[in-house]
Amino acid sequence: MAIRPMVNRDSRFFWDGTQAGELRIPKCNACGAKRFPPGPACQECDAYDRGYEVAAGTGTVFSYVVHRHPPVPGKELPILIALIDVDEGVRMVGEVVGVADDEIEIGMRLRVDFNTIDDELTLPVWRRAEEDAR
Repeated sequence: MAIRPMVNRDSRFFWDGTQAGELRIPKCNACGAKRFPPGPACQECDAYDRGYEVAAGTGTVFSYVVHRHPPVPGKELPILIALIDVDEGVRMVGEVVGVADDEIEIGMRLRVDFNTIDDELTLPVWRRAEEDAR
């Protein structure tokens, strides 16, 4: 059983996007500022006119951690968790899959993929980008 994210009116668009195979980045319709994670008001102009853009789904590892303990329900250890500089200008935390824990490195190019858990939940995961494959 996977740990489920909290879905609310501020993040529903993001989770609807993952179900559609899209990485949606919150964007203020008033001033165009992007941010992550989603929230009710723009941090730049305080407007409540929220929208989003669909990201290309590529980014770069800014930092990472290899989670070895404690166990996480529904996950096999170790788990690679990265802070990813998404090419559209926001930074987000994500799980990196398909990369060995001794291969991940700062600056590695990643692309988003989607892991369907069930009919109600699809999680974004990150894989090594083809241009960075060794």
